Amino acid sequence: MSVVQPKILLALSLAAMTAALGGCTTYKPAPKAFNEATIQPYTLDSGDRLRITVFDQQSLTNTYTVDQAGYVAFPLIGQVPARGRTLQQLSGQIAQKLQQGYLRDPDVTIDVDRYRSVFIMGEVGQPGQYAYVPGMTVQNAIAVAGGFTSRANQRMVDVTRKINGQVLTGRINISGPIIAGDTIYVRERLF
Repeated sequence: MSVVQPKILLALSLAAMTAALGGCTTYKPAPKAFNEATIQPYTLDSGDRLRITVFDQQSLTNTYTVDQAGYVAFPLIGQVPARGRTLQQLSGQIAQKLQQGYLRDPDVTIDVDRYRSVFIMGEVGQPGQYAYVPGMTVQNAIAVAGGFTSRANQRMVDVTRKINGQVLTGRINISGPIIAGDTIYVRERLF
């Protein structure tokens, strides 16, 4: 009888460990499109602030924000769709609309004045919303958020990213790059 109890305890502990480790595999590695998004040209979305310059047109040159619906309100031509477009695509669109009865040959350039924020949650010193800087990695973002807590998993994090209108979540290494608008979740380590 005493030999049976250790076998039962061993079986129960193996079952408990399998269940605990099974929870670790609920997130699959980031899909290919997830990683490719970091090397694609920057696409605009709500919260981006743009510096739009129209050559020789001081009254049109200004700072504009992509609104919640994904549009830029531009003088003379009204709402211009910006969400999902690159800076080149948007400048071409604005120039084309200005050419329709307002300017003969408009020269429009666009720079990002301020990128949309990144959000950092979980086991960091100060979770919250932070400014994005081009070239930022997960580790840089965590440093801005006060670093890891003592309970944090310091190797892998979950990143939620919007790609082509689809929201995807993937687990990546802390040295991995992030893009504007990402949400970073630092999990608690198991042991």
